[in-house]
Amino acid sequence: MIDSASAPFPALTPATSSFDPRTGRVASRVSRILVVEDDDAMRHALARLLEARGHEVSVCASGSAALSMMEQETFVVMLCDDRMPEMPGTELLQRALALDSDLAVLVLSAGNDARAAMSALSHGALEYLVKPIALPDLDAAIARAVHRRALEIGRRNAERQIREEVLLQTMELEKDKATLRALTIGIAETLINAMEAKDVYLRGHSRRVAEQAASVAEELGLHPDTVEDIRLAGKLHDIGKIGIREEILNKPDALTAEEYEHVKEHVRIGMNILEPLHHISETLEYIHDHHEHFDGSGYPRGKRGIEISIGGRILAACDAFDAMTSRRAYREAFEEKHVLDDLRAHVGRLLDPAVFMALERVVVRRRTLTFIDDRHA
Repeated sequence: MIDSASAPFPALTPATSSFDPRTGRVASRVSRILVVEDDDAMRHALARLLEARGHEVSVCASGSAALSMMEQETFVVMLCDDRMPEMPGTELLQRALALDSDLAVLVLSAGNDARAAMSALSHGALEYLVKPIALPDLDAAIARAVHRRALEIGRRNAERQIREEVLLQTMELEKDKATLRALTIGIAETLINAMEAKDVYLRGHSRRVAEQAASVAEELGLHPDTVEDIRLAGKLHDIGKIGIREEILNKPDALTAEEYEHVKEHVRIGMNILEPLHHISETLEYIHDHHEHFDGSGYPRGKRGIEISIGGRILAACDAFDAMTSRRAYREAFEEKHVLDDLRAHVGRLLDPAVFMALERVVVRRRTLTFIDDRHA
């Protein structure tokens, strides 16, 4: 039974008060409490005493009845006996917290069983109380439980608000990045289109390389994000040719060694133009590598093998294929079969073997997008 020696029933504190453990004083607080006790006398005694303390109290005699009641109502605190014939207190504790994780559970026991106490606390009980319990101790335990529950709910709400704010800020940042990306890429594409419009032999080259490179990337099973980065790199890979003299780009004869060195500068010029676009760093790396050779004989950094980014290796193959199948000032376009045969001879030296095989499958299956252009005009 409840030990009321230290607080006789007639002298109970006012109905709207409870003990505040932080100050050691009686403070106003009302809680909805569910009492689960199979002993009729104990159950009714607890109900009367808690109601006298100002709490709203519901009672039931079994764990199953308690769970049914919890499905209909919400409680702040549950006082439950740890030894009930139908359902042990520990099982009720777990099932009750599964229904309402915010419920503050206090377990009442007729004996001071350390193992039972550890089991109850490890399964989520806030306190393990031994009968008989003095009324001030019961008041203090309930106040502590309510306080801890409020702190936990507050912590979770704060974490949720922080997560929501971070998510909102991230979404805004991604939106801004997408806008910036679209703007800067649009400007770069405009420059490329203007450059290609002046040269009938280059017209549509960047678009064709972009789509064929994306098709090869898909053929290799690369991640969709990587495929799109490679597609974008294909669109922008020749932007540096803006800085190359037109008479060299359109020269009908073979380039001199000096002229070839000048043409090679288009990679450096392109990287200088695109350098501010930090938000497309992978794409920039692919552009930087699009003239590297698999055997290390390419430029500008002399990278070899898998040191060359996958996008760079794909662009190298697709750039070469489109250049050879397009008409130039000094020659007619080559047939695709002839170009594939020629490129095959350079596999392992200029081209990544796996990339070439994927390119060959793409060309044979004609999986690249078809653009209307004057390649064979």
